[in-house]
Amino acid sequence: MKRLKLYAARAGAFVMIGVVRALFAFLRLLGPEKASDLGGWLLRTASPLIPVNRVALANIRAAFPDMPEPEVRRIARGAWENLGRTAAEYAHLRELFDYDHLNPDAPSRVEVDGIEHFVALKDDEKPGLIFSAHLANWELPAICAEAYGLDTTAVFRAPNDPAIASVVHEIRSGAMGGLEAARQGAAFAMQGVLERNGHLGMLIDQHFTRGVVVPFMGRPALTNPILGKFARRFECPVHGVRVIRLPRQRFRLELTPALDLPRDASGEIDVHGAMAMMTAVVEGWVREHPEQWLWMHRRWRPNMITAAAADAGMAVARTPVFKAT
Repeated sequence: MKRLKLYAARAGAFVMIGVVRALFAFLRLLGPEKASDLGGWLLRTASPLIPVNRVALANIRAAFPDMPEPEVRRIARGAWENLGRTAAEYAHLRELFDYDHLNPDAPSRVEVDGIEHFVALKDDEKPGLIFSAHLANWELPAICAEAYGLDTTAVFRAPNDPAIASVVHEIRSGAMGGLEAARQGAAFAMQGVLERNGHLGMLIDQHFTRGVVVPFMGRPALTNPILGKFARRFECPVHGVRVIRLPRQRFRLELTPALDLPRDASGEIDVHGAMAMMTAVVEGWVREHPEQWLWMHRRWRPNMITAAAADAGMAVARTPVFKAT
């Protein structure tokens, strides 16, 4: 019986991978613009019927307590549309980034602000850290780094569905540089990248159970401290990069200057303060374009935060540490 179940599971996974590949093939036939429009329309239209939409609405109301309800629902619909567009754009990930910094006035889907920081990271012969968030199409910074020869390993969390995860990994592998799945033992591989003077790129806007408590959108949230720990150990530059979705299926990438991270009494980078600063940058990005962020994620989980940790986190919250650009 167990063997039959195993064979059935493998057969089901094989069929699902075929279905996902067929769907991606259809989206490729549409072209990047029409595929993006279709994905955005589908999720925006279906969003009121999706159970997790309640999470998105609750998160938006808590982050913007004075916001009128129609605006709350508009932001939620926009977030679903952005997610639908991003999902459909995976079929065109290899061709989506077409910016040429040697010819910046040429027509392209992408414009880049701060390309000089990418160049500096490439040429300084030092390790570097780049943090980002689930805004617009969050895959583009890793593609940009690969396009210009910046030795970067993107740390990613695989989709929960194995079929989708398999196809997405194939696409990422063909469009990006190094990839490292967020898993047990990944920290050693990430450390190895930095020891080789490589660069790590990581999304820092998701819940992390064993994280440090930092303020985010007015509430304490658990955040993975690993970039702060690496910044302390390697004394390397830390940049933020975001993507903004523009009209007519276009994008802008913005790379910040290196952050001046807070230090403790011994002069070393303070891990907790560093993560609070990075998160403050992300908050500024989200407040500027709230309809492009992943509100349906359970980012805040107060039952997992002790009173002492919450007090420490909110103490940081009352002191602005960085003004996002």
